Amino acid sequence: MAKTVNCDVLVVGSGAGGLAAAVAAAGRGLKVILAEKAPWVGGTTALSGGFMWVPNNPISKADGIQDSVEAARTYLRHEAGNHFNADNVDAFLTEGPEAIAFFHDKTQLQFEPASAFSDYHPDAPGGRSGGRSIKALPYRAQGLGKELKRLRPPLPELTFVGLMIGSGPELKHFFNVTRSIKSAAYVAGRLTSHMRDLALYRRGMLLTNGNALAARLFRSALDLGVDVWTDAPAQRLIRDKDEVTGAIIKTANGEVEVVTRCGVVLAAGGFPQDMSRRRTMFAHDRENTGHHSPAPVTNTGDGLRLGEEIGAAVEKGYPNAAAWVPVSRVPRRDGSFGIFPHFIDRAKPGLIAVLPNGKRFVNEANSYHDFCQALFAASGTNKPAKAFLIVDKPFLSRFGLGFVKPFPVPVGPNIRSGYLKTGATVAALARAAGIDPAGLEQTVATWNADIANGEDRAFGKGSTAYNRFNGDPEFEPNPCLAPIATGPFYAVEVVVGDLGTFAGLRSDQHSRVLDDNGQPIPGLYAAGNDMASIMGGNYPGGGITLGPALTFGYIAAKHLAQRGDKSQATAA
Repeated sequence: MAKTVNCDVLVVGSGAGGLAAAVAAAGRGLKVILAEKAPWVGGTTALSGGFMWVPNNPISKADGIQDSVEAARTYLRHEAGNHFNADNVDAFLTEGPEAIAFFHDKTQLQFEPASAFSDYHPDAPGGRSGGRSIKALPYRAQGLGKELKRLRPPLPELTFVGLMIGSGPELKHFFNVTRSIKSAAYVAGRLTSHMRDLALYRRGMLLTNGNALAARLFRSALDLGVDVWTDAPAQRLIRDKDEVTGAIIKTANGEVEVVTRCGVVLAAGGFPQDMSRRRTMFAHDRENTGHHSPAPVTNTGDGLRLGEEIGAAVEKGYPNAAAWVPVSRVPRRDGSFGIFPHFIDRAKPGLIAVLPNGKRFVNEANSYHDFCQALFAASGTNKPAKAFLIVDKPFLSRFGLGFVKPFPVPVGPNIRSGYLKTGATVAALARAAGIDPAGLEQTVATWNADIANGEDRAFGKGSTAYNRFNGDPEFEPNPCLAPIATGPFYAVEVVVGDLGTFAGLRSDQHSRVLDDNGQPIPGLYAAGNDMASIMGGNYPGGGITLGPALTFGYIAAKHLAQRGDKSQATAA
C-alpha cells in the first residue's frame, strides 16, 4: 500500500516553470513538494541560453528601456495570428513584470538586462529592436553546497573544456581573443579561474545562462523549504469527484500518495522526447528519424499524459508544435552523438546555408525557428529535412562553426570525426559533404558577386536589427556579409531539433488546465512547456519559453494560494 504524504502544493517537474511555481507558492507560506523524474534538477532550462522574454519588466526599465503593454500586445497579436489568446496574453503582460520583481526582490534569482537583444521580428507591428529580454546573473555553484550534485549539468557541446561561456559580451570576448588585448586578458582570466575550479572541485563553478537560472531557482526553493524529490516520476493524478487532490509518485522506496490541499502543477517539460507524440505532431519526424532534440531524455510528455488521462485538452492546432532550432550531431568518443544547437553562428559574415542541391533557401541570420520553417518549406512535407552551413578558412579561424572552436583550437579532430567536412575547392567540399558540386559552385559565385555592394539581394541577410545583433560590427557596411573565397572550405550538416514544445495543455489566464469543453479542472495547473504556448506556435523573441514559464508558474502559485485561503475559510 502506498505511503501517504500531505502538502499544500505538488509540482511535477523542475524546469523554470516548475521551480517558479514551487518558489512562489512557498514564498506565500504554502508547503510544497516538487517531484522531478530525472536525477537532476533544472530540466531543459538548465541546458538553455537562459533568456527570458518579459515586456515592460523592471530590469529593462532600470536600464532605460521604454516599452508599453499596448505595443507588446500588438506584437503578440501579430505573431500569434489566429491563435492569439487575449486573456492569457493580458495575464502574461500584466503579471510578467510583477513576477520578475517578486523573484528579484524576494529570492536568490537575480537578473541582468539584455537591452540590445532584439525581438526576432523587430519590424513587425509592435516589435522592438531590444529591451524585452533579460537573463539570470551568473552564479557561483558553491551556493548550492551539497545539492550541487543534483543540478543538471549543461550540454557538454556548449562548453569549452567544461567552461560555461556566458552569452552576449562574454562570448564576444572569446570570439575576439586573438584580435584584442582586452579580450585576450579577459579570456585568460576566465580560463585561469576555471582551471583553479577544476583543481579544487573537479568541475567548473561559475554557472551562466540557463544553468545559472536553474541554480538560482533551485537555491531559492531550498531556502524556502520546498521538499525537492529527484528520481521521482509522477504515475497518475488523484481525483476526488471532479477535483484533482494529488498524485501517485514513484520513488526509490516505492509509490507515495501525495495528497494536496490546494492543487497540482504540471511542469514536466513537454514532449520533445515522446516518440509516439512526435510521430503524430512533427511532420518531419513521422519515422522518428528526422528530429534530434537536445532536451533531457526524460521529457517524454508525462505532464500531457497525466492531464489527458483525466480529460484535459492538448492544443493540436498550432502551426508549429515546437520551437524549432537547427542542430548538428557531434560524434562523441563513446560512439554516441551530442547535439549542438546553432543559435548565432548563422548570422556571422561569410556563412551561407544550402540544401543538398547546393542552393540557398533562407536568410541565414534569421531566428533559429524561422530558419527551420524555411527549411521545411524548401525540403517538402512529411519527411526529414537537412541543410549545410558553408564557410571558408578565414571564417572558421575567426568564428569557428557549430561545435568547432575558432583559432587557435585545432580543427583536425573534428575533420577526423566526420563532423566537419572540408575541401580545397568549393567543388571538392561539395563532393565531401554530399552536396551537388555545380549547384554549390554557382551559389557561392552568386553570393560573392551580390554582397560586393553590402546587400544580400536574394534573401536580405543582415537587413534587420536582430540579424545585425548577431553579426560582427567590424564588417562594414553589413555585419552579416563577407565573401566565401579563401580555401580550404568547410561544411557542417544541420538537421532539425527543438528548444521545447509549444503544443501543451490548454490552460486559462490563471494557469488552470482546461478540459475538452474549455472548463477549468479544479486543482490542476500547468506551467512551462506543459502549458500550451501563449505565442500560438510561433517564436517572437529570445526567451519566449522561459519568460512565460516563470510568469505562469508565478500566476499558478498565486491562484493556488487563493484556493488555500478559500479552503481554510470553508473549513472554519
